[in-house]
Amino acid sequence: MERYIIGYAMDRSLPGVTEADVRRLTHLNLAFGLVRGGLLDLSMLPHMGLAPRFKAWSPSLKVVLSIGGWGAGGFSSMASTEAGRRAFAASCLAAVERHGLDGVDIDWEYPCSGQAGIDADPADRENYTLLLRVLRDALGPDRILSVAVGASEDFISWTEMDKVAAIVDYVQLMTYDLRGAFSDRAGHHAALGPSRGDTTKLNARAVVEMFHAAGVPYEKMVLGAAFYGRSFTVPSGEVRGLLQPSGAGLPGPNYGELTAAYRRENGFTEYWDEDAEASWLWNGRVFVSFESPEAIRRKCAYVKDRGLLGIMYWEHGADPSRELLETISRTIAG
Repeated sequence: MERYIIGYAMDRSLPGVTEADVRRLTHLNLAFGLVRGGLLDLSMLPHMGLAPRFKAWSPSLKVVLSIGGWGAGGFSSMASTEAGRRAFAASCLAAVERHGLDGVDIDWEYPCSGQAGIDADPADRENYTLLLRVLRDALGPDRILSVAVGASEDFISWTEMDKVAAIVDYVQLMTYDLRGAFSDRAGHHAALGPSRGDTTKLNARAVVEMFHAAGVPYEKMVLGAAFYGRSFTVPSGEVRGLLQPSGAGLPGPNYGELTAAYRRENGFTEYWDEDAEASWLWNGRVFVSFESPEAIRRKCAYVKDRGLLGIMYWEHGADPSRELLETISRTIAG
């Protein structure tokens, strides 16, 4: 079974993508196209023209247009009618053909939910499925159609994942931000398993089983990895901040910023949670959840052991050292 290594790259990261990078990847997701006026809008991707270069470097690489992202609206109203769905699908097909891409990835965050300040409607649950069916018909069976999904029970309730899984080529689980701005306790935002004493389902293993129970085959799941951290301010020094009451988990620093100098200047010590198979930094006041090379290696090993299709990460430019991508490549391919 070929396992996928999928990197999401924002437009600003695309000029920094190297030949060595694409040779480690099976897929590169260009982030993001948007929905504007019911049609695909590529104004946020001025560097899309680099796609032929990437494919010349690695002819087997699949370059996929990712559409949506946090705070990207327009899906609900567009998907609410058959005419709207067909017009959008036609605009996607035109873009794929014009730019020589291999398919489309839908990152609607999230059907039925207006939490990101986007349009939403209870009918999104069925319309999400209908939109994907129309996209599949438009793109045909030989092009990629994938989705990125929120790693929660809520997302499962907002969608028909058994039907979705039958339509798409694969489902990318965003198994990060599991603790974040909504959290009131510091913890791992992308952990593989639960910390000791953590009774929530805020870990990758639990998410995989939730989606499998909802009808997604293991062999269609792609696990998510984070190339960025989340920082919590913690009043208590107990357990080095782990699972202690805290302020909201704010994004950052990126992995590339967690240098030896940064750690030294801010008084951070790195710790390992064997139960969660996750790393964190602690300086007596700030808890930084991040994915270390060992945490990434454990995730990749789990992908292989559980029979998942592969691993994806957000976001390519967050690790200029390429240490994490190299770890993924070595573990998945090795």
